[in-house]
Amino acid sequence: MDDKKPSTSDILAKIRAQKAAAAAVTPAPVAAPAPVAAPAVTPAAAIAPQSKPGSTKDILAAIRAKGAIPAAGPSAPAVAGVSVQSEVKAVAASTSPRPSVQDMLKAVREGQGVPSSAKPTVAATSAGKVPVVAPPVPSKPVMASKKVVQPRRGFLMNAVVTISYPFLSAFRVAWTSMAAVTGVATLGTARFMFPNVLVEPPSKFKVGPMSDYPLNSVSNKWKDQYGVWIVHTDQYEGRNLVFALASVCTHLGCTPSWLDGEQKFKCPCHGSGFYMTGVNFEGPAPRPLERVGLKIAEGMLEVDKSVKFQGEMGQWNDAASFVELA
Repeated sequence: MDDKKPSTSDILAKIRAQKAAAAAVTPAPVAAPAPVAAPAVTPAAAIAPQSKPGSTKDILAAIRAKGAIPAAGPSAPAVAGVSVQSEVKAVAASTSPRPSVQDMLKAVREGQGVPSSAKPTVAATSAGKVPVVAPPVPSKPVMASKKVVQPRRGFLMNAVVTISYPFLSAFRVAWTSMAAVTGVATLGTARFMFPNVLVEPPSKFKVGPMSDYPLNSVSNKWKDQYGVWIVHTDQYEGRNLVFALASVCTHLGCTPSWLDGEQKFKCPCHGSGFYMTGVNFEGPAPRPLERVGLKIAEGMLEVDKSVKFQGEMGQWNDAASFVELA
């Protein structure tokens, strides 16, 4: 053996050349020799090395020591069903860098001339046992998407829907009407909780100085705002008086009007008439007009509507019902 270490490529080339030479030469028929028991040889693929060899030379020496490859010779037959190519590939596989599984399978298929589709997968077994061929793994079937089938409505279902539709419509109308009525009632209740507040004028207010009211005159200045007339006359018992009359008819509560040309108060509702003094003289009014409180405060006439005086009861003689001038 040369000192130069052969490479894996040289080993594979030598093996291919030996196979080509063996195929070209046809051996002559010879008598079959007596059967000789062949020693059991453990395949090289099943022998696990005790330690990793350092070089290719050490690997080949270990293989020859086991009897897998002869020491020399162009024609190296396979021993116990293990081909030289398999041994060489096992040797090459133990060196670094380690090839991938795909590269190893491709190399084995090319070396034995078996198509990739027909090459079965051989499971590694322990020494002395028959290799077990693993069946090909079937591909995972693709699940078909489930199609949702809408149920078809029959004649009976269509008839039920057609008949019940008017009732369902009436039911919706009834509920809508009920909701509307409930809403209106709720709004009415809320409105009732917040009633209108009438802003009434104050019961006491000033109406100006005495000079604003000449003798034998009736002032309508405060009628609309406060509902009173300011009267200055000397026709009541011959006394010079200033008093305030409430603008409310004593018949049914209508508002009379002062007729300056006729010098009387006339009710437009039922025709009741009152003199300038407030005494009734015609129509259905049963009693004179009512006076309200009047006094002088800080040089001004001040009216107090919270106090009323009735003439038929003699209350007009109360000093709080008038202001007398000298």
